Formats: sequence, structure tokens, C-alpha cells
Amino acid sequence: QVQLVESGGGLVQAGGPLRLSCAASGTRFYINAIGWYRQFPGKQREWVASISIGGRTNYTASVKGRFTISRDNFKNTVYLQMNDLKPEDTAVYYCHTSQDGSDYWGQGTQVTVSS
Repeated sequence: QVQLVESGGGLVQAGGPLRLSCAASGTRFYINAIGWYRQFPGKQREWVASISIGGRTNYTASVKGRFTISRDNFKNTVYLQMNDLKPEDTAVYYCHTSQDGSDYWGQGTQVTVSS
């Protein structure tokens, strides 16, 4: 059973940084692409960034140049470094992976950016 656990969320002032972590277990982590998503209150979850098995990264336009996704296959962990945070980045952030046809999500971590 794949388990994903996010951490690192919190309250930060606008312009500040925050680093989220997603620790994976129960999976052959090195074969998984991992994505970060976020959900605003009353809205559907939206994709933020992803990193492939080979380390190729992609970002949604609103975070490009501010967020960096990376992975440490030895620690089975994916990170989302968030810089120059804006109040509109306030959301619950989730990590996601797929394996053997099933989707797996973490429990989410709240990020709140004050103006």
C-alpha cells in the first residue's frame, strides 16, 4: 500500500519562502512520477508541479520561476520549494502518485500566505 505524507506547511508572510516535503512509503519510489496539487476553498484541486522518474519537471504557469520541485530517491521524498509566496498561493497542498493503475494522495498540508 502506497502512503504519501506531506509536511512543511504553515503561515508565512507574502514574499517569503516555504518548503514542502512529501515522504513516500510502500512503493518502488524510484519508478514513480510525483505531482504536487493544491486546493483552494470551494474549488477543485489543481495541478501545481510534477517531476518524472528521470527528474524532468513541469510547472503550472502561475508558479513558474517561483516554485521548484525536486526529488531525493534515496530518501523517498519529493520537495516543493516555494519562493516569493503570494496570498493567492494560500491553499491545501497535496502530493500525488499513480502506481499499478491506482491513484494515491497524501492528507494535505495547509499553506497560508499573509499579505
